Amino acid sequence: MADSFDIRELNVRIEQQSAFVSNLTLGMDKVIVGQKHLIDSLLIGLLSDGHILLEGVPGLAKTLAIKTLSQLIEAKYSRIQFTPDLLPADVVGTLVYSQKDENFHVKKGPVFANFVLADEINRAPAKVQSALLEAMQEHQVTIGDNTFELPAPFLVMATQNPIEQEGTYQLPEAQVDRFMLKVVIDYPTLQEEKLIIRENLHSSLPQVSPVITSGEIMDARDIVRQVYIDEKIEQYIADIVFATRYPERYGLPDLRDLISFGGSPRASINLAKAARAYAFIKRRGFVVPEDVKAVVHDVLRHRIGLTYEAEATNVKSEEIISRIINKVEVP
Repeated sequence: MADSFDIRELNVRIEQQSAFVSNLTLGMDKVIVGQKHLIDSLLIGLLSDGHILLEGVPGLAKTLAIKTLSQLIEAKYSRIQFTPDLLPADVVGTLVYSQKDENFHVKKGPVFANFVLADEINRAPAKVQSALLEAMQEHQVTIGDNTFELPAPFLVMATQNPIEQEGTYQLPEAQVDRFMLKVVIDYPTLQEEKLIIRENLHSSLPQVSPVITSGEIMDARDIVRQVYIDEKIEQYIADIVFATRYPERYGLPDLRDLISFGGSPRASINLAKAARAYAFIKRRGFVVPEDVKAVVHDVLRHRIGLTYEAEATNVKSEEIISRIINKVEVP
C-alpha cells in the first residue's frame, strides 16, 4: 500500500513528465477541429499499448487524426485500404523470388510501421482481418520461415463504417475483443462545422512538426505503469465487469435477459490500463473513479453481447453500461 507521501511524490513526477501530452494535444487541435474524445482515445491507446477500433460515418477526420499524430511523434505511418480482394500478404508482406541470385527475399508489408491505419477493416475477408489481428496481438509477423518483430510503439487504428453494410465482413466478437477501445465518433457541433468549412476554404491544412520521439513515448509508457491504482478502484473495476456477467447480483435482474455474454478478464485489464492512461493525460499520479467512468463506455461497448430480446427492443450496449455505472457503488 502506497502512503500519502509516496503518492504526492509520484504526482509531482508525473505532472512534470506528462508535459508532452499538452504539446501533442495542441498539435492535434491545430489540424483537427473538435473531436476531443477521439484525440484523448488515441493518446490512451498510445500510452497503454492498446489498439483502437473507430466507428463513424465517412468524413469525420478519422484518417487525418492518426496521420497527424504520427507526424507529431516522428514515427512511420502507413495506411491500408481494406477491400474484398485484399490478401494477407498485402498486409504483412511476402517472399519474392529474385532471378538474379536465384533466391527468395522478404518483402515487408505496410503493417511494418509505428502507426497503421486499417481503413474500413470490415470490407476485407476474415483471412486478412485475422492476419492483422495476429500482428496486433503478437507484435510480430511470420513470413516464410522467418519471424520479424514489429516496430515499437505499434498502434493500429481500424475504422469501420456503420452504414453500407452490404458486402462487408463483420469482425467476430472474439476478434473485436482484441481492440482495447471501440470509439464511436459523432458529427461536429454547428460551431465546429462552420470552423471546418472556413479552414478548408481559406487555406491548406496546417503543417505540424514532431514534438516527441518514439523512444520518449516508450519511456512515457513506463511512467504510465507507475500510476497508482488503489485497491478500492480495483474492486470498482472488477464490480463493473462482474455486473456485465451477473447483473442480478448488483440489483439489475432485468438486464439478465438483455445480455448474452459479459466482459472477459481482458475487459478488466483494459479498463484498468485505460483509466491509468487517462489519469496520466490529466497529469495525475493516481486513478480516481471519474477516470474509470471516462473510459468505461469505450472499453466495454464491444465486449457485451446483446440477446435477440435486446435487439428487438432496440437496447444498445451503451445503455446497459450506463445503467451498470449508475448502480455499482462508487468507492
